[in-house]
Amino acid sequence: MSVILATGGYDHKIRFWEAPSGVCHRTLRFADSQITSLQITPDKQFLAAGGNPHLRLYEIAGNSDSPILTLEGHTSTVTSLGFQRDGRYLYSAGEDGTIKLWDLRSRTYSRSLENTNSTNHKKNGSTSAASASSSSCNTTIPISSVALRNDYDQIVSGDHSGHVKIWDLSMGKCINTVKPAGPGFIQSVDISEDERTLVAFSNHAMVYVWDPKNITQLQPVTKFCAHPTAPEGGAAAASYGLHAKVSPDSRSLVTTSSDKTAKLWDTSTWECISVLESHSKWVWDAAFCADSSYLVTASSDHTARLWNLRSGDVVRQYNGHPSAVTCVALNDSSV
Repeated sequence: MSVILATGGYDHKIRFWEAPSGVCHRTLRFADSQITSLQITPDKQFLAAGGNPHLRLYEIAGNSDSPILTLEGHTSTVTSLGFQRDGRYLYSAGEDGTIKLWDLRSRTYSRSLENTNSTNHKKNGSTSAASASSSSCNTTIPISSVALRNDYDQIVSGDHSGHVKIWDLSMGKCINTVKPAGPGFIQSVDISEDERTLVAFSNHAMVYVWDPKNITQLQPVTKFCAHPTAPEGGAAAASYGLHAKVSPDSRSLVTTSSDKTAKLWDTSTWECISVLESHSKWVWDAAFCADSSYLVTASSDHTARLWNLRSGDVVRQYNGHPSAVTCVALNDSSV
C-alpha cells in the first residue's frame, strides 16, 4: 500500500482509510479504552496504538483484527508515542510520568525514565542550591508529549508542570530543563527534521520556539499565541491548544485547538500563512504527508479531513466514527 492512513478516537475503534476515496477498508477494536495516539512504522508494516494503559502493535497488511503485540508497563493513559527512524525501537510517554523505550522483540520495556519534580530544576545546564534542596521530595509529573531527536538519541518531553525537558538516552537521564514564562502546561512538543527548530505548544495556545543547536543551552527564538480569542489576545484570552507539528520539509508548523481550526505558520518568519476552517468542533490532531503538501486533521465532529495546503481546501472527508476522532497517523513516504 502506497498510502497508510489511520484514525482513532472515543469509540475504541481504529479505522484504516483509502486516502483518495475516503472509503474505510478495515476497522479494528481497541478493547481497553479510547485511543489516544497512533503511529505507523517507517516501513509501513505496523501500526502502534496507545490507550489507557496499554500499547498495542497491529500488522497493517495482516488479516487478523488482534494485535500481534501488547506492550504493558504504563500505569495510566499513553499520551504520546513514536518510532525511531530505522524502526529499531518504539518510544512512549504517559500520564504516569514515565518515558519508556520498547524493543519490539519483547513485551516489556527496555528502559524507563521517570519525570519527577527533581528534574525540573536543571535549567540550561545549571542547578541552583535552592532548587536542589527542594527536590528531596520527588513527585511524578504527567507527560503530555514526547519527540525524538533522531541523530542524537535524545527525547524532548513536555509535561503538566509546564516544563520542556531534554533526555539523553545513552546517559539515561534529563540533561536540560526549561520552563517557558507563561501559564498552563505543555500540551505538545516537536523538533524539526533539519534539527534547527524545537517547538513547544501550551494548553493556553502559546507557541514557544528554541534553536536546539546547543541542546544544553537552548536559545529562545520567539513565542506567540497561536489561537487567540481576541485580535490582540494573549494566553489569558486564547482557545485551548491541542497539538503542534513541524512539517517534514521543516518549512511550516501546524497548530490545532478548541477554536475548530488548524493554523499553518511559516518557520522562517513565524507568520500565519493559512487558517484551515471546516471542522465544527475541536481539532485534536494533525499529520502531514511526506512532501508537506497535504495535511490530515482529526476532530471532535466525528470526522477526519484531508487538506490541500497549497489551496487551503478540504479535498476529502473521512466519515465513520460515531464520536470524537482524537488521533491520526499518515505514512505515504517511499519505503
